[in-house]
Amino acid sequence: MKLLMIFPHPDDEVYGAAGTILNLTTKGETVGLVTLTHGEKGRTLGLADGPEELAKVRSQELKNCLEVLGIQVHEHHHFPDGGLKQHDFEELVQVCMDAISRHRPEILLTFQPNGSNGHPDHVTTSKVVLEAFERLGKPCTLWFYAGDEPYNEELAKIHLYPNVRFNVIHHIAQKLRAISMHRTQALSTVDFFRRAAERIPEETFHQYHPELQEQTVIPT
Repeated sequence: MKLLMIFPHPDDEVYGAAGTILNLTTKGETVGLVTLTHGEKGRTLGLADGPEELAKVRSQELKNCLEVLGIQVHEHHHFPDGGLKQHDFEELVQVCMDAISRHRPEILLTFQPNGSNGHPDHVTTSKVVLEAFERLGKPCTLWFYAGDEPYNEELAKIHLYPNVRFNVIHHIAQKLRAISMHRTQALSTVDFFRRAAERIPEETFHQYHPELQEQTVIPT
């Protein structure tokens, strides 16, 4: 497997990585995704009546998105949305270790330690993935989502800046199509465009391991 992503919510896979995923899947590379929750605590925009129905709707939205992106491997868990911090840490670590061991990716992608926007589920996912990665002896390249601008001043104190960049302008139409599959999260889409529109044509990551000495720009 070329790339394995581990994220807490449906839609975490698409905003910052859709073009990179398409760079790989259109070349026949295998890409996998582990989603830890069904996002049942998210916005409904009137498209679902309560958390249980929202979980089903978001699960289908995610399937539609992965189809657009050409992701071949997907594992969807039922951990509590908004409650990963309170969940058994060891169980989450074991799930991540199992996925990494089975799929043996060349590259592993998750949130950076500040969770990008400080969301507790993002922060916890980063912690458990990093713990699994360390326990397995750092078996692959590890990337974190990383924007040029920290989400706020508090998170800036522990923000990891990009050192890997991909020009994905040639996939922009398909990327926007993939984003649009997450209909219930339209306000999140608007928020992302407002805060980080520059990350639509260019996707940016922080390579945590192995350490890079200088910034790497991947050409189109």
